Amino acid sequence: MSDAAPPTSSALNRFCAEVRVRATRVALIELRDAALAADVVQDSLLKLVSHYQERPSEEWAPLFYSILRNRITDMHRKRKVERIFDFFFSSEEDDDQPPSWESVADTALGPEAEVANGQLAGRIADAISALSPRQREAFLLREMEGLSIVDTAMAMKVSEGSVKTHHMRALTRLRELLESDHPAKV
Repeated sequence: MSDAAPPTSSALNRFCAEVRVRATRVALIELRDAALAADVVQDSLLKLVSHYQERPSEEWAPLFYSILRNRITDMHRKRKVERIFDFFFSSEEDDDQPPSWESVADTALGPEAEVANGQLAGRIADAISALSPRQREAFLLREMEGLSIVDTAMAMKVSEGSVKTHHMRALTRLRELLESDHPAKV
C-alpha cells in the first residue's frame, strides 16, 4: 500500500470519464455487442467506485481492468449457457446481428473512405478476436489502454515476463493476420 492520501471523488470521477470510452472499445472487441459492452463497462466502473475508491489513484487502472476482465469472462460464460439452452429449448433461428464496427470508424470522411475505414476496423477487430484470450488481453491493455508492463501484470494477475511474452506473440500474430491488408513492397 502507498502512503499517499486517499484520492478525491472528483479524481475518481475524472478517471471513470476518461476510461469509459476506451474500456467500451475493449469490451466491444471481446463481446461483439455494443449494448452488452456498455453494460459490462458500467458494471465494472460501479464496482471500482463502490469497492476501491479509497485506494490510491495509481492502482485504479489495474484494478479496473482486472474487474472488467472478470466481467467479460462472466458474460462469455453466461452467453455460452444461453446458447446451450437456446439450442435445446428454442425453435427459432438466432437473430444475432454482427457487431457494429461503424462505431469504431471515423465518420468525418467521405462515403468511400468511411466504408473502407469500417471494413478495416472490422478486419482489425476480427484479427484481435483471433488471438488467444491472454494475448488479446495483453495487447489491449498495453496498446489500446497504454498500461505499463507492471500495471498490465497486476490487471492480468500474471508475471511481468508473461505479459511481455503474450504481448509479443499477439503483435507477431496480428502482423501475420493483417499482412494481406498491407503487403510488403519489393
